[in-house]
Amino acid sequence: MQQSPLKNCYYVVYLFTIGLFLGILIVNVGYDTWIKDGSILGTDMIFRLKNSSPEGIGLLGYIMKHRLFTICMLGLLATTMVGLPAVCGYICYVGLAAGCLLSVAVIRYGIRGLLLMAAGIMPQGIVLIPAYVAMFIWAMGVNRMLYAKSPYKDCYVRHSRQMYLKKGVQIVGIIAVVIIGCLLESYVNPKMLHFILKIF
Repeated sequence: MQQSPLKNCYYVVYLFTIGLFLGILIVNVGYDTWIKDGSILGTDMIFRLKNSSPEGIGLLGYIMKHRLFTICMLGLLATTMVGLPAVCGYICYVGLAAGCLLSVAVIRYGIRGLLLMAAGIMPQGIVLIPAYVAMFIWAMGVNRMLYAKSPYKDCYVRHSRQMYLKKGVQIVGIIAVVIIGCLLESYVNPKMLHFILKIF
């Protein structure tokens, strides 16, 4: 479990990629359910998006509630024996959802679908994606600190105060970055999304 942050980043990429390909496979195998009979990213949904005007404050509260809940839940799970499987499962789930949406968008709209997906995650993705990667690395460190076998656990016990303080500062920093991402998602992203939706 003693891994470098760079190697842990590779694990995030692997897990996300697995989920992404599973999502693409699910959509293509269930074409009738997702495309012919499905309403995801259909004409009605695009029309509602084009004519929606989400308010900044209301949207910010909704987004922050969900983003911070996710971070807090992953942080709490990291302190348990099931912490790493839970975090890994969440990363795969995010990849799965991304794969499904990306496949539906591309099948329905081609290149325009790619632009729609890019507009949906920008510019907050520049901030939120590194924050979630940092959260994964943080969770691995906390789980190792609490449950690692010797000699790592003995090292953590000897430096417990410093390690707990370091982990506390790190999670506060991650939460601060997530809040910045929520601000971008609430006030900047809707404008970008509406601009791209003009081509639909």
